[in-house]
Amino acid sequence: MANIGIFFGSDTGNTEKAAEKIAAKLSLEPQDIAGNSSDIFDDYDLLILGTPTANYGEMQPDWDYFVPEMEDADLTGKKVALFGLGDQVDYPDSFLDAMGELAEMVEEAGGELIGEWPTDGYQFNDSRAVKDGKFVGLALDEDRQPELTDDRIATWLTTMGL
Repeated sequence: MANIGIFFGSDTGNTEKAAEKIAAKLSLEPQDIAGNSSDIFDDYDLLILGTPTANYGEMQPDWDYFVPEMEDADLTGKKVALFGLGDQVDYPDSFLDAMGELAEMVEEAGGELIGEWPTDGYQFNDSRAVKDGKFVGLALDEDRQPELTDDRIATWLTTMGL
């Protein structure tokens, strides 16, 4: 198995809990992105990055502060899987936008995105996280569909061979 690093930003704790569930299935420890620099990615072949979308399509503050680090990061040769949390009912026009923004930064840094996820089963109007008809990573909604989270995580990891 590749050397995997799991990183998250979280305000309410939902993204941290999702990161912990993913990490537990892989026998790993998730790491908070807050206060780190991009060199934390250097030792990993596969990165799993998680972010909630704050307010109306905004980056979560810890990731927002990390943007300059992402702009300086060199992710060439690294595979990157994303997971995002959002509320598809209260924010249907910006559902998971932060995951879409993070995906753009990963690609600009030379990372290879893996782990796309179908949009079936979600009700939203628009999302920057949808590319070619699929989410760029695992879509989770702890506000409206918390009962689906565990199965979605298990399926997503299996589809990536993890």
